[in-house]
Amino acid sequence: MKEADRIDQVDRRIIRELQRDASLSHAALAEKVGASAASVWRRVRSLEQAGVLGKTVRLADAHALERSVNVLCQVRMTRQTTSARADFEEFIQSREEIVECYAMSGEWDYLLRIAVRDVADYDRFVMRGVLAHPSVANAASNFALRQVKYTTEIPV
Repeated sequence: MKEADRIDQVDRRIIRELQRDASLSHAALAEKVGASAASVWRRVRSLEQAGVLGKTVRLADAHALERSVNVLCQVRMTRQTTSARADFEEFIQSREEIVECYAMSGEWDYLLRIAVRDVADYDRFVMRGVLAHPSVANAASNFALRQVKYTTEIPV
């Protein structure tokens, strides 16, 4: 049985509330979901142990940190070998500018979301980093004009 099949309605309410505000105390969370604080504590621990709930983080404001330029960069590899992909993915993990990376099906091999200060910052990064990587054949970039929707909440 899949983990999602074992999650009841109280668990779902807990997950929804924690995705909105992970700083809630167990007592405040219990009040919001209609359960006792002890029950909520046990359920949260169980959801963590099952891997349903991951680490607790604070979301930073990209504008305040002067990283408000979002670039979506599609990457095509020179080779499709396991070692070439592993080497490129290690590079991806080492670069703080890359805030998301997806291995893709279709024409492009990877899709990166890169957060930079400005166009010049991106130009330096893509020329000296992405395009300089030996596993990269080419890349195409699209600059986000504005953010229409952004959420970290997974529907439950």
